[in-house]
Amino acid sequence: MLLRLLLFLGALVRVTEPAPRCEPGQETLGQCQTGGKAKCVDITLGSCGDVPYTKTMYPNLLDQKSREVVEFSSEYILMSVLHNLLQGECNPDLRLLSCSILAPQCEKDKMIKPCRHVCENLRKNCLPAFDTIDMAWPYFLDCDRFFAGEEEGCFDPLAKLRGEPELAEEDLLVDVPTTLIQFTHHSYYKMVSILKKTASRCSHIARTYSIGRSFEGKDLFVIEFSTNPGHHDLMKPEFKYIGNMHGNEVVGKELLIYLAQYLCSEYLLGNPRIQTLINNTRIHLLPSLNPDGYELAAEEGAGYNGWINGRQTAQNLDLNRNFPDLTSEVYNRAGLRWARLDHIPIPQSYWEGKVAPETKAVMKWMRAIPFVLSASLHGGELVVTYPYDFSRHPLEEKMFSPTPDEKMFRLLAKAYAGAHPIISDKSEARCGGNFVKRGGIINGAQWYSFTGGMADFNYLHTNCFEITLELGCDKFPLEEELYSAWHENKEALLTFMEMVHRGIKGIVSDKFGNPIKNARISVKGIRHDVITAADGDYWRLLPPGRYIISAHAIGYSKVMKRVTLPAKMKRAGRVDFALRSLDTRPKNFLWGPVEDIYERYDPLEYFDPHAQHAQSEPREERGQPTRHNEKPWWWSYFSSLGQHKPVWLLKQR
Repeated sequence: MLLRLLLFLGALVRVTEPAPRCEPGQETLGQCQTGGKAKCVDITLGSCGDVPYTKTMYPNLLDQKSREVVEFSSEYILMSVLHNLLQGECNPDLRLLSCSILAPQCEKDKMIKPCRHVCENLRKNCLPAFDTIDMAWPYFLDCDRFFAGEEEGCFDPLAKLRGEPELAEEDLLVDVPTTLIQFTHHSYYKMVSILKKTASRCSHIARTYSIGRSFEGKDLFVIEFSTNPGHHDLMKPEFKYIGNMHGNEVVGKELLIYLAQYLCSEYLLGNPRIQTLINNTRIHLLPSLNPDGYELAAEEGAGYNGWINGRQTAQNLDLNRNFPDLTSEVYNRAGLRWARLDHIPIPQSYWEGKVAPETKAVMKWMRAIPFVLSASLHGGELVVTYPYDFSRHPLEEKMFSPTPDEKMFRLLAKAYAGAHPIISDKSEARCGGNFVKRGGIINGAQWYSFTGGMADFNYLHTNCFEITLELGCDKFPLEEELYSAWHENKEALLTFMEMVHRGIKGIVSDKFGNPIKNARISVKGIRHDVITAADGDYWRLLPPGRYIISAHAIGYSKVMKRVTLPAKMKRAGRVDFALRSLDTRPKNFLWGPVEDIYERYDPLEYFDPHAQHAQSEPREERGQPTRHNEKPWWWSYFSSLGQHKPVWLLKQR
């Protein structure tokens, strides 16, 4: 009995003893808990320094008991190298999601799990990138196992990255339209908020969507205006404005934010011009193609920004030099009578260089939507330029280098310049005075020559005609100058959009009325064709005049028509074509579908950025499984882990 009493008292003493005190730094490392209870500690993991919270807890959701254990784990190494392995895909989304597991949010000494729906959405979008490199989805991103539902009080680790501030109820219930625009500079998050509020006010004619992500993970947000948002309507032309391609050239970015608000409010107010424009056009506004560069330029502040900081992307790439150089290919082919000078494929060599995610996003956007007309908004000068931007003689930096559509491009450039009171002003007491005698417009290569421009790529790879707008001497003006910029450009922005309805449009079909995709529309005397969209419709921008138009497609007869476009004609003339099928195929020969001929070798869609790694190891024939004893190329990233290598990343054979 006495022995039992002594044992009980000894146990009581041990229970009531204070927990050992933490040495400096041990609590942060998660190596001890004050008072015997886990507590929130500062996040000190190097790869998780930008999470939207500051406190975490050990053990984490993987039962890793300290920061040191985490940093030497295969999970942490994978998170640190995913950007390189996936070539920037899903960056930094996957890293932030991984941090929410390895360093989970902690509040009031309580761990908070990340939301399951965030994990599920990201897995759906990013799993193809893992499949591309033959890697299994990481076990610690198992959405059912380590994540929680919203009803359990989870948090969204990507909310700040997405720029999705909560919309106040009053913002969503505004019944009275207003033309009030605040002429201020907008940070990325303010821009996203304004675009979403605008789309919510005009939800029947507007929506926002993202075409991709910047290098630092910001969505490249577009606001669209159409009577059928989200869908291409038959015979309705597609138009786009792109701003802030150079991050420190901000006037275009702000103008497109103002334009979005103006289109919404004026449509609701019954402005007949705006209603006609939106009812008959699908309009896409991308205010900021380079949000990473903008944030860098904005750090210096308006009025203090120079000509360099923020111009390029976070990868130090100039987006207007990053597109494929198809202009050189045109010059090489020009002497070949039957060579195509339009819809030129992207050369394989292009992918051997560094391609910005912003560039790739725009190119895929161009592929997805049959744009007819476009303009890119820049700053630093006061002039409108048009293709080609690269000189037909590489040693000539200022050489007139016209496209086959020189007359149409001049008409488009004059439309904007003529509606702009300063560009069209005869006074030379301003920047850009050297363009006054030219009417404020100039061929791009005649101004100065460069390769890899977006305007040339639009024209040579797609149907789209694009010009470049240099909208002011100051790249990052003070806020008090923004109203004047809007006042000077509003009419020109609207006038240029209306130019999308010039020329001809129509539908190409077979004798049964079935649409023919990728049929070519040719204009005699202009060596540049456009092709029909998925529904067989097309648009061909043309200045007034008389033309012989033909339509032809593989497997069909060629049809020609004479067309006259009067000088005062303000809308596209309707010219349809019905093609007769040619049954001239030899027996036992099967032709694939027409679209397959155009898209079978699509380098943008099918290019594998990791192919060069895969070539270093023997592979089975295409379509056959990899041998069981063969490890994927990325396995070497984990060579230092010895027996702790992440076998859970290897797909089951």
